[in-house]
Amino acid sequence: MRTLNLGILAHVDAGKTTLSERLLFTAGAIDHVGSVDAGTTQTDSLELERERGITIRSAVATFLVGDLAVNLVDTPGHPDFIAEVERVLGVLDGAVLVVSAVEGIQPQTPLLFRALQRLHVPTLIFVNKIDRAGADPAKAVRELARRLTPAVVPMGTVGGAGRREASFVAFVPEDEAHRSTVAEVLAERDEAILRAFVRDEAAMSPVRIREQLGAQTRQGWVHPVYFGSAAMGVGIPELLAGIAELLAGGNGDPEAPVSGRVFKIERTPAGERVAYVRLFDGMLRPRQRVEVGGGEEAKPTSIKVFAPAGAPRRDTLGAGEMAAVRGLGAVRVGDAIGRPPPGEEVSARFPRPALEAVVFPLRPEEGGSLRAALGQLAEQDPLIDVRQDDHRHEIAVSLYGEVQKEVIQATLERDYGIAADFRETTTVCIERPGRVGEAEEIIRAKTKSNITGRSSPFSTNPFPATLALRIEPGPPGSGVEFRADVEPRYVPLYLFRTPEVFTDQIEAYVHEALAEGLAGWQVMDCRVTMTDCGYVAPITSAADYRRLTQLVLAEALKRAGTWVCEPLADLSLEIPASTAQGVLGTLGRLGGRVTGQFSANGLTRASAVLPVDRVRSLQHQLPGLSMGEGILEWRPGGHQPIGENPPTRARTGPSPLDRDAWLGWLAKRG
Repeated sequence: MRTLNLGILAHVDAGKTTLSERLLFTAGAIDHVGSVDAGTTQTDSLELERERGITIRSAVATFLVGDLAVNLVDTPGHPDFIAEVERVLGVLDGAVLVVSAVEGIQPQTPLLFRALQRLHVPTLIFVNKIDRAGADPAKAVRELARRLTPAVVPMGTVGGAGRREASFVAFVPEDEAHRSTVAEVLAERDEAILRAFVRDEAAMSPVRIREQLGAQTRQGWVHPVYFGSAAMGVGIPELLAGIAELLAGGNGDPEAPVSGRVFKIERTPAGERVAYVRLFDGMLRPRQRVEVGGGEEAKPTSIKVFAPAGAPRRDTLGAGEMAAVRGLGAVRVGDAIGRPPPGEEVSARFPRPALEAVVFPLRPEEGGSLRAALGQLAEQDPLIDVRQDDHRHEIAVSLYGEVQKEVIQATLERDYGIAADFRETTTVCIERPGRVGEAEEIIRAKTKSNITGRSSPFSTNPFPATLALRIEPGPPGSGVEFRADVEPRYVPLYLFRTPEVFTDQIEAYVHEALAEGLAGWQVMDCRVTMTDCGYVAPITSAADYRRLTQLVLAEALKRAGTWVCEPLADLSLEIPASTAQGVLGTLGRLGGRVTGQFSANGLTRASAVLPVDRVRSLQHQLPGLSMGEGILEWRPGGHQPIGENPPTRARTGPSPLDRDAWLGWLAKRG
């Protein structure tokens, strides 16, 4: 039996969850169609999803079409949850993009389509709501061709659009007009079809045309368009037939080493992690040792393979299939199972949140419970960071938007019984070193018999170890690079097995120390070099090096100075040409800069750079400025220094920048 992992994607309210329900019902997987408004849908399993009428987490349901088992993945449509969508796209074999026949192309639609193209996911298009007042299927097709891709092929005709009795009739293969339309689109990619089409259009057999349509659809070059009403079941049988005929499953190689990806994490009522896994190659069985996340090995305790209703339950996950797996330890979303699958990870493609807000319990005694609950929520989304401030007893979470904040707040109350609130959302900046800075701490005493490394009787170093570090600016976007330039004989091998292990540990301490710079922001885009080290055997401990790293690096940073830098967004704008002046003028007033611009077919496409904290303002103004047709997509665009009055962030604990206070705090802790 073939397996197809299929995603359903759409702008909010285009009808994707309703379409998912109707596909399951028509295929016989469920005996009644749920309602989004009534909160009875199969795929919106979270109470909060049912209450708000939006999809927050991806869900999987399975149905059968002939000999094809389809794992249907319903994905979020709200832009605050686009990271959830992108994670799911990496495990799909195909997708259905839902477009409303009433509203047409909406702001999120092109973003989703571009993501599908970027990841080479074959895509069918379903124009929904043909029975609603104002429905215009022909206009929807023109918008698809103009704003998404000209390679769209209508697969039938709509009758009675805008009325309850609206219908969809699929083209038959012998329809000459349809065959001609398909051949023209296919000829753009296949010169053989073009030659045959030019030589004798009528000689192009329906079978060949259909085969080529399927081949180019599976390549992601052509996008067949179906029409219907998910609410009324119109056009659903034809769409199911198209899914089975035009999309192919990715069954993979069962003999190859295990290779899969975790795309969702849930927790049981008892708190056990359940990982949703797509297996690309190999076979995975219970109690089989497998590497998780490129690190520790784990043995799954149970595997529940997603299968159509009535199929025998299986606990062996095969190539191309999906399953809910328990027993994978501290697995996180995005982790590889076994050998990493090909392709870049979502976290590398998608910008980390550039917003942050402090969350606090309304009942102070629930602080510990709040920390634990947020930790579990962070497992479900690795792009959301939870930052703990033990000194002020505060917790900050990273965010993509205000709706996400509302969802976290409601989830905490509903699922964990914790009443919480947020302070004002702020932008997350970084710091970069301004120049080279060096510092060292030398072992206080000097005894040749038991001390290695340089020493000085005048040192005020309170730790029995020597450490010298140099920090210098690195290229923008380079992160943190660490180097060790010390002789192996100065490495305490009684603490660390090899010089390489010692270097790795010091590097970890450096990253920890750079989490908060002079202004409290994370220090990035720098190179740190360890230029000296020493120890007192057997007194020196690993903890001494950890504390010494904090002290030495703080001093080096003070000498180097830092620039506080705000995050930038690289924008892609698509707007009607007649509105370009007003939109780009507003962009300039918000502090943005246009980097490229061209116009064609009544549309203006512009690239620009804008501070992240002003992107949401532009998003809010864009519909009014662009007659409702503006599309804005953004990706991380690096950072730029803030000249005057740069913002600071409160540190999460006492600062080694204040040496005496920090050492006193350490002494009290023991």
